[in-house]
Amino acid sequence: MALSRLRKAIEECCPHLASSVHIRLKLMAEGELKDMEQFFDDLSDSFSGTEPEVHKTSVVGLFLRHMILAYNKLSFSQVYKLYTALQQYFQKDEKKDGADENEMELTNPEELDGKMEKEELDGPLREEEIACSGPLSQKQAEYFLSQQASLLKNDETKALAPASLQKELNNLLKFNPDFAEAHYLSYLNNLRVQDVFSSTHSLLHYFDRLILTGAESKSNGDEGYGRSLRYAALNLAALHCRFGHYQQAELALQEAIRIAQESNDHVCLQHCLSWLYILEQKIFDSCVLLEHSVNKSLHFGLPYLASLGIQSLVQQRAFAGKAANKLMDALKDSDLLHWKHSLSELIDISIAQKTAIWRLYGRSTMALQQAQTLLSMNSLEAVNVGVQQNNTESFAVVLCHLAELHAEQGYFAAASEILKHLKERFPPNSQHAQLWMLFDQKIQFERAMNDGRYHVADSLVAGITALNSIEGVYRKAIVLKAQNQMSEAHKLLQKLLIHCQKIKNTEMVIRVLLSIAELYWRSSCHTIALPVLLQALALAREYSLQYLASETVLNLAFSQLILGIPEQALNILHMAIEPVLAHGAVLDKGCAMFLVAKCQVASAASYTPQKKIEALESAILNLNEAKTYFAKVDCKEQLRDVLYFQARLFHTLGKTQERNKCAMLFRQLHQELPAHGVPLINAFK
Repeated sequence: MALSRLRKAIEECCPHLASSVHIRLKLMAEGELKDMEQFFDDLSDSFSGTEPEVHKTSVVGLFLRHMILAYNKLSFSQVYKLYTALQQYFQKDEKKDGADENEMELTNPEELDGKMEKEELDGPLREEEIACSGPLSQKQAEYFLSQQASLLKNDETKALAPASLQKELNNLLKFNPDFAEAHYLSYLNNLRVQDVFSSTHSLLHYFDRLILTGAESKSNGDEGYGRSLRYAALNLAALHCRFGHYQQAELALQEAIRIAQESNDHVCLQHCLSWLYILEQKIFDSCVLLEHSVNKSLHFGLPYLASLGIQSLVQQRAFAGKAANKLMDALKDSDLLHWKHSLSELIDISIAQKTAIWRLYGRSTMALQQAQTLLSMNSLEAVNVGVQQNNTESFAVVLCHLAELHAEQGYFAAASEILKHLKERFPPNSQHAQLWMLFDQKIQFERAMNDGRYHVADSLVAGITALNSIEGVYRKAIVLKAQNQMSEAHKLLQKLLIHCQKIKNTEMVIRVLLSIAELYWRSSCHTIALPVLLQALALAREYSLQYLASETVLNLAFSQLILGIPEQALNILHMAIEPVLAHGAVLDKGCAMFLVAKCQVASAASYTPQKKIEALESAILNLNEAKTYFAKVDCKEQLRDVLYFQARLFHTLGKTQERNKCAMLFRQLHQELPAHGVPLINAFK
């Protein structure tokens, strides 16, 4: 720690002591070697007398005795080196203070106050203060490593930058190549930048050094050597799995299982079983394997593994379409385990899981509630002051969902603030940055599509594809559809449909089917669209995707309207519109109300004159509501359609002034967004 920082720390506790420390250091540094000798002699006198200044067995007493003993063991040359180092330490701080004084003279007082506020004691350490500037003692090195490891776990932004940290670790390993913990921190640091070669190299070195130094053998007897080998193989499997090298991961896992079976290590075998599930789920449905893993973990008293297994089981069953109440019961049981064993990280994962499940099932209100619950929680883990807690994947997931929920409701400024916070909390080079990058691109894409800026939306497709290929292809098809390139969009959607059916991505299968149905409408093939929509509805109901089921019913109602049965369309609309208005995005709410108005107008053709006027006035009210929703998300194309429809209705009712107002607004939008040759009232969305 720099001397100026040390003085600030002491001043906060005891201002008089700070000045005494500075005076004593100045006397020694600007004096002679005998002044330092005198200091240690005075320390020894502190213990003498009937009422000593310091008791030998107190914390301060033990520290002083330890220091005096270490000093007395030094040779003359070592004493001289210590004195020289003390002089350099003091002079370095004096030079810095002198430079600061010169800078103060050239800076006006207001700027200086602002600068001093930024340099408060509780502010983050600068890299040059954290970094080690030469060979460190064992205790100093251990402290440096534990501090950096803690920061990487709790608040990656406060840790040294990857390049700086690697430089310091290389410096440590230069003086002590067998320092196993330094190799492990190097492994974690390389994982931050997705460097597969260096991270593998550091991990292997860590276990090699662990075996060579005998650290494991001391604590575990003869078993230590074998234990290191099996956990080395297990960690290597986890590393390969993280980078998507599943074949290499499987080979390493088989090796870990073989060694663990030979040693009869049930705990290691349970970890292997958990990783085996992760590898096997890439190939086939391994639900039975996971259930076995949970039961065995509970039997051997491994609550962390058991809970992770339950979380994975819930996720798998959510994708398989199990009822939400059963999944929530299972998560409640795992929550009991978390609170019983104070597993803070798993509590966060459980709440993030609930948020994602409610989003999958289309219950945005419940998802919002769960997200707010997690953000309002305090971590159970003790961390240092100034360290941002909860910089975990769970928080990244929840904040991303929160940003998307705000964007769906038209609160784009709030969504931007959340994304800005995510960028600060998870910088682009951090391991969870890809989450917010994808959501940021998706929100920008939706805004561009709403605004009719298809060229901007098309430019964002490449970024989305790089982060999620399936989403990228789907968005490309949406852009092509909006640009009336129907045959290209249809080819792309058909390929995507086959791929999603193969990997069992049911949610995307339904979305693709809805897009294909819309292509058929636009091509005036309304009867062909019906079987596609019924297939989508059957899937949505089978997999309990309520919101997608409601959206499919709205599409079916639109098909019935086009086919000339608006009364039937109105009947099924009343079934589906409630979930959309309760949990839907603002754009979907607007489309639903617009569709209701269209059906009301179409049904009114067979009514009596008085009843027809009432139906048309009711349709105008629904159009006003739809207009409010579309304006909220700046969806100009849909606004243009609503204004056109309203003008026609006002004309029918003989309301000339209102008709002219709607016609003027329509003309302004129509000039800004000219039609692409598609009839205005021939699309649901």
